[in-house]
Amino acid sequence: MGIYEKLLNGGSTMSVVGLGYVGLPIALAFAKQIKVIGFDINPERVELMRKNIDPSNEIESSNFEGCDITFTTDPEDLKQAQFHIIAVPTPINRSNHPDLNPLLGASATVGRALKTGDYVVYESTVYPGCTEEDCVPILEEVSGLKFNSDFKVGYSPERINPGDKVNTIETIVKVVSGSCNESADQIARTYDLVVKAGIHKAPSIKVAEASKIIENTQRDVNIALMNELSIIFERIGINTYDVLEAAETKWNFLKFSPGLVGGHCISIDPYYLTWKSDKLGYHARVINSGRFVNDAMGAHVGKQVVKRILAQGRNLLDSRVLVMGMTFKENVADTRNSKVIDVIEELMSYNIDVDVVDPFADPVEVEEEYALTIKDVPETGAYDAIVLAVAHSPYTAMKEEDFAALVRNEKGVFADIKGLYRGQIHALDYWSL
Repeated sequence: MGIYEKLLNGGSTMSVVGLGYVGLPIALAFAKQIKVIGFDINPERVELMRKNIDPSNEIESSNFEGCDITFTTDPEDLKQAQFHIIAVPTPINRSNHPDLNPLLGASATVGRALKTGDYVVYESTVYPGCTEEDCVPILEEVSGLKFNSDFKVGYSPERINPGDKVNTIETIVKVVSGSCNESADQIARTYDLVVKAGIHKAPSIKVAEASKIIENTQRDVNIALMNELSIIFERIGINTYDVLEAAETKWNFLKFSPGLVGGHCISIDPYYLTWKSDKLGYHARVINSGRFVNDAMGAHVGKQVVKRILAQGRNLLDSRVLVMGMTFKENVADTRNSKVIDVIEELMSYNIDVDVVDPFADPVEVEEEYALTIKDVPETGAYDAIVLAVAHSPYTAMKEEDFAALVRNEKGVFADIKGLYRGQIHALDYWSL
C-alpha cells in the first residue's frame, strides 16, 4: 500500500511545516480530506490559528471549519506524520544572494522526525538543484536514513497569489515531481485530493524547480522593460499608459505595466536563478539587467516627485508628502519587501517630511520592519505632493476633489504610480510612470 492510500484511509498523517501565506492554505485544503499536523515556529501565529484566525488576514474563519488539523510548535509532533510538506520562506540576504537558513532549518527539523517510508515534499521557491543538493543531505545526516531507499523526496512549487480569491490552490494546475517514478506518482495522487484544476508531472525535481523560478523571472523581466520604457517616454513627453493602450490593440502584444516590483516572489526569485547561473560560470545579462531596472524604480519615483515640488518653487525643507499605500501589492496586508519604502527613503533623503497611510498594513509590523509610523488618516490641506503608491480598493474609489483636499496649494503634485487616474486629474500637477 502506497503513502497515498495510507493517507486516504487514515493510516498515515500529513504535516505542513511553515504556516504562512503558502503553508496555511495548503494545510487547510488537505485537512478537509485527511489528517494534518500544521507546524510553525511562531507561537503567536499558532495560537491565532488554533482560534480559527489567519494571522495573514487572507483566509476567512469559516475555512478552518470541518478541518482535521492540529496546530503545533512542538517538533516532536512531526514524528506522528509520514508525509511532510515544507513551505517556508526563501528570502535573499543583503547581497541579493539566496538565504537558505529557513529552508535548511526546516529540513533539519523534519529530518529529526523522519522514519523509513516517509515522504518529504518541498514547496519553497529555490534554484534548480537545491532540493537534491542542499536539502536532501541534511535530511540524510539528521535522520541517519538513506535517500530514496529509506525515504522519498519531491518538489511541488507553490503558486499561491496573496489577495487572489479566484486563483487558489484548488483552481491552479499543480506541478509535481518526485525522486523516482513511484514517488512522483504517489505525490501526484496525493495533491490530486485537493487540486481540482489538474496535476502536471514534471520529469524531474530540477525541472519542477526551474519551472517555478522562471514563472516570476519572466514577469520580472517584462515589467523591467515596461519600467525602462516609462523612463524613455517620460523624456519624450508622452504617457506610458497611453502608449500601452495603443499597443495592446495588437493580438499578440503581451500586457505588462510599469510599477514597483516588490513582495516575496517576483523581486526575489530571479536572484536565486542568477546566483545559480553565476556558480555555473554564466552571467545572466538579461535577468540581471531587469533586476537593476526594477530595483531602481522606487528612487526614480521619488526623484520625479522632488523635481515637481521644486518646479513649483517650494522649499524642500518645508515640504510634506503623503504616501498612500505601504503593502507590496493592492488589497493585501503583506508589507514584506515592499518597494514603497524605496520611494519614501528617496524623499526623506531630501529632508522631506513624509506621512504614510495604508488601510490594510499592520502598523506594528511596519514599525518593526521599516521604523515607520502609519498614520490613521491623512491631514487635510497639509501636503505639497501625494504619491498614490498602491492600488488599494478604497483609493480607487476616490475623486480628484478628495485628493485636492489633502494638498495645501492648488497645484499640488499627484504622483500616480499605477496610472489609475490617468485623464481624471486636471487641477493637480499629475504624473505617472
